[in-house]
Amino acid sequence: MPFEPISQQSAPEAVFEQIVEGVLSGDLPAGHTLPSERELARMLGVSRPTVREALKRVAAAGLVTIRQGDGARVRDVARSGGLDLLPRLLIRNGELAPDVARSIVEARAAVGPHVAGLAAQRITDDGLALLASIVDDLAAEPDPVGQQVVALEFWSAVVDAADSIAFRLMYNSLRAAYEPALPALGAVLEPEVGNIDGYRALVDALRTGDPERAEGAARTLLEPATAALLDLCRALADAGRDGAGAAGAGVTGSENGSGSTDSGDGD
Repeated sequence: MPFEPISQQSAPEAVFEQIVEGVLSGDLPAGHTLPSERELARMLGVSRPTVREALKRVAAAGLVTIRQGDGARVRDVARSGGLDLLPRLLIRNGELAPDVARSIVEARAAVGPHVAGLAAQRITDDGLALLASIVDDLAAEPDPVGQQVVALEFWSAVVDAADSIAFRLMYNSLRAAYEPALPALGAVLEPEVGNIDGYRALVDALRTGDPERAEGAARTLLEPATAALLDLCRALADAGRDGAGAAGAGVTGSENGSGSTDSGDGD
């Protein structure tokens, strides 16, 4: 991977971003050993302490292992990274990564009902009042993207009611990955965020304190958009494969044509 010199302003951040991008893009594959601090500093046009600070952050993100005298070795992101990487993985080179999008949709469908079940057992009167108020806001919101934002606030309140720091942090990461794509998902999610009765049914289920009923209401609310989103992910993946196949065929055809020309020149 070619490293590019950077400006001194926020130098550690810029070095961090460049290395992370190299790891996530595959330009710096798992098992690869990065150049030494001295060499990285020379290539990037920064000081060794700047490189050292950036590498510590990359290591803290689970992307490299630093061993004294052995340099920094790139780790397998899928095995060592955290949920905070999802936003970076979802959009690659300005395009949506269908496999990452699919995994986020699947996580949403699996986690949402379970969190609702926990919330049913722990929610307070204030929590129920907040959810009812958010549903009223959702019903009054005319803009499809605005509805999605309000719906995210609804689920954020459900997660708070579940009183689970693990699910809270998971939700934060999933939302950070998901939120930038909201404008593109308006048509797919409209049936869900426009299903005001479905949200009210979930609030009613939470009010009963019955976790199974709450899980069922959450599942009923999420399932239609989940199916539509998964269909969209499959279509994007198929389109990507078709595009790659066409590009490959073009390269092969070009090579074959070049070969024929060379042969003709030889004659």
